[in-house]
Amino acid sequence: MLRIAVPSDGPLHEPTLLFLHSCGVGVLRTNRRRYTAEIPSLPGVAVHFQRGADIAPKVEEGSADMGIVGQDRFLETRRENGDTVSVIDNLGFGYSELVIGVPDSWIDVTSVADLSDLSLEFREQGRDLRIATKYPRLVERFLLSSGVGFFSMVPSSGTLEASPAIGHADIIADISSTGTTMRENRLKTIHGGSIMASEASLICNKALLSTNSDTLALAKILVERFEAHLEAKKFYSVTANMCGKTSEEVAEHVLKHDDILGLQKPSISKVYTRDRDGLYAVTVIVEKGKLLEAVDCFRQIDGGSIVVSEPDYIFHSECKAVTRLIDIS
Repeated sequence: MLRIAVPSDGPLHEPTLLFLHSCGVGVLRTNRRRYTAEIPSLPGVAVHFQRGADIAPKVEEGSADMGIVGQDRFLETRRENGDTVSVIDNLGFGYSELVIGVPDSWIDVTSVADLSDLSLEFREQGRDLRIATKYPRLVERFLLSSGVGFFSMVPSSGTLEASPAIGHADIIADISSTGTTMRENRLKTIHGGSIMASEASLICNKALLSTNSDTLALAKILVERFEAHLEAKKFYSVTANMCGKTSEEVAEHVLKHDDILGLQKPSISKVYTRDRDGLYAVTVIVEKGKLLEAVDCFRQIDGGSIVVSEPDYIFHSECKAVTRLIDIS
């Protein structure tokens, strides 16, 4: 049995379930009050619903083999030199940024350098710059590397944005997606005050996977699905009908145009019709940013009935995530 922990609530809950469904490994949860579920298309995988803040510790302690969690939470809570490692850093959802927020009234504080000077002034006055955050490890490391030497952490699990207004702290460091909440609470970001960008990631307990070959085999299937789906999101499949005496003649014509060579060389197949011979379907896989160039190129070489679709998966000759999983296990 492979046990994977996923968020039970919060901003990553729904996106995680949608991601799993889009990868063809949708979760069946018979009751929203149940904290376990299954993946019908992948027997042997158990899904455990956990609070986002608990996922990395649960994987580390061995209560789950793998987990989907924000990269920020993983880096904040992981044990140094522990068994939990990241297999896929970027799952393509849950984008956010850990940033420093200071009061709007601090008109002379616009950068981290200003914050460094301010912390020195505070120390000369006999106190430290107080920072409210849920990420003390990440924030401390960032501030020290940025030259801010005098500060104290104010751990908080509640609403951080109100901390400066009520005197609980001087500034905050928190996750922000749009910055709206900070602005509504009369806080501003500062130049150089981005601590890290984050998105959902897949983590695993390397020690657990290395001790059970069956569990590792299931993990390989899962990560290969994830990587192939993420790779497919970068490309379009473009098919155009073209005339020619033979498929070789069509191929020779198409291969002269770099804009439609795509991820691989084109695939060509005969189109059978009642009233027309010499018609072939040419399919190429192109990067999404080059779609219109490919369509225009097909038009210029008399390609017609152009159809564009999005592939669900693109499997390369080697799965980088599986290779990484084997190496760390």
